[in-house]
Amino acid sequence: MSRHQEPFDSFAAAQSESRRTAVRLGSKAGHEKRTEVLNRDYPGSPSRVDSLRRLAGEIKQHTLDHLDLYLERAQARLEANGAKVHFAADADEACRTVLGILQSRGAKRVVKTKSMATEEIELGAFLEREGIESLETDLGEFIVQLDADKPSHIVKPIMHKDRREVARTFEGHGLGAYDDTPEVITRRAREHLRRKYLEADVGITGANFISAESGRLVLVTNEGNSRFCLAATRCHIALVGIEKLVPRDRDLGVLLNLLARSATGQALSVYTEFITGPRAASQPDGPDEMHVIFVDNGRSEILAGDCREILRCIRCGACLNVCPVYRQSSGHAYRGVYSGPVGAVLTPLLAGEGFNHFADLPRASSLCGACNEVCPVDIPIPDLLLRLRDRGKRAGAKPAAAAPSMKTFARLASRSATWRRALRAGRLLGLLPGPLRPRALRVWSENHVLPPWRGGAFREWFAKRNRPPVDGAV
Repeated sequence: MSRHQEPFDSFAAAQSESRRTAVRLGSKAGHEKRTEVLNRDYPGSPSRVDSLRRLAGEIKQHTLDHLDLYLERAQARLEANGAKVHFAADADEACRTVLGILQSRGAKRVVKTKSMATEEIELGAFLEREGIESLETDLGEFIVQLDADKPSHIVKPIMHKDRREVARTFEGHGLGAYDDTPEVITRRAREHLRRKYLEADVGITGANFISAESGRLVLVTNEGNSRFCLAATRCHIALVGIEKLVPRDRDLGVLLNLLARSATGQALSVYTEFITGPRAASQPDGPDEMHVIFVDNGRSEILAGDCREILRCIRCGACLNVCPVYRQSSGHAYRGVYSGPVGAVLTPLLAGEGFNHFADLPRASSLCGACNEVCPVDIPIPDLLLRLRDRGKRAGAKPAAAAPSMKTFARLASRSATWRRALRAGRLLGLLPGPLRPRALRVWSENHVLPPWRGGAFREWFAKRNRPPVDGAV
């Protein structure tokens, strides 16, 4: 899971200005588009959107609270539809289950759709080590694969790259002379991938949702690559996190209405597919065999803990787009598959015994609450970050950098006389040159700018405001 060993703060500070600009502008545009579409489609009071978010959150939380029941129902429906169902406790078992299916068919070439679950278990690298060609077919993921890079965003894997970098990548891999025209880049990728679709033995996908009621597997894409992956191949393997279930088909109406609007600012994605099972006898194309692998990989432990709400996540990326910390750091600073606020919660939790290695991530937040406000399933991310900060402190995780103690602040703020003296001292402290300030404040001020000192003004105003009235005054 780990991408590098460098702490969040130092890695984020070392980002090039071009990468920082690409991430900032890309995420800002995504957030603005989401806001525009929601205001257009749900005009009037913001409470209309909030009520829909709350409903979606309740649907997902209900599913998590009764996950054992819905997993049994989903398995029964999927098998009745002709699919074969497998359960994988961890990443290794999931990868080996896929390998076993491929080996039973003598498969050597695989085409994959974009899937955070397969990225999480590092399936592509595993298959390559086993001598099986595994090709990413989402354009962004394809470029990431060519560069031996990692995605920097849940929805837009190459948000950290510009078209000039992509053109150089294509040129370096023999896909044509340098040309950074988007249309040319897209055409070259299409020409390369079409041949791979036809040569592939197996298509591998994730799933956005699975209905326990009907066993329908839902795939949401904008490029149509999922259809190409399944049209020519004879076997379909879907790797699905156990939290991706919904109880009924009608619940999909709520969640799909929110997913595309939150992820890409669309009322509905270009391709929304409902897959019931393998190809029927009356269908001319499609896989003859379908396998669904439900992946746990630490989710049961999360479900049993005090941060279970994070499993509501539908991987829309809205919290990344609005987060001021993500905009300045880029996704790679989070050192895991999941970045941004959701990654700051999910990555440490999925690390299990390696929690302390990622204990700095929950601190990579201003706790402004914007992530909760945009979350389509109403996950209280700031609360979860605070719980993980507390867990890290109790576990003895070393903070990423020294900072002023909150205990000191608590003592100052809870004693009136001490607070007044601190205000007077603070006025003088603001006048001191940087080298003469206390060390803790120097460390803090390396990444913060102190505003002009205005302490004490409120107390003076409040004292005047609350003086007893003069006799006869109104």
